[in-house]
Amino acid sequence: MTARIVGAGLLYFALTFGAGFALGPIRILLLEPRLGVRVAELLELPVLIGVTFLAARWVVGRLAVPPRPGPRLGMGALAAALLLAAEFTFVLNLRGLTLEEYFAARDPVSGSAYYASVLLLALMPLLVNRSRAVPSPSAGVRRRP
Repeated sequence: MTARIVGAGLLYFALTFGAGFALGPIRILLLEPRLGVRVAELLELPVLIGVTFLAARWVVGRLAVPPRPGPRLGMGALAAALLLAAEFTFVLNLRGLTLEEYFAARDPVSGSAYYASVLLLALMPLLVNRSRAVPSPSAGVRRRP
């Protein structure tokens, strides 16, 4: 069970980080010069939330992560932790920033929205593919004694 949750968290992280990594240059090179950092980041955010939803739904279904809160939150927490670790190491090095410069340069509005989206990343596996009670075909049909 633990291996399944770890594998799901790693795959979920890879899908969401990969999408963000692919969208980053588009945002930085095309949108930011025309619209500014705040607007560019806020425009990118719904796309990333959509990717988060689709990735969580696919991974949960594909790897059969149980619908209980523990496994789902474990998967999401691992992905969120890996995302933040990648953000604070790999991405900062790629952009040539220190951690202090990163936080000082972060727009307060889009930065807050970003960290809210990381929280949503952690919670999304719990919110998708929730098992619902499906009524049987004979539910509501009265049988004669």
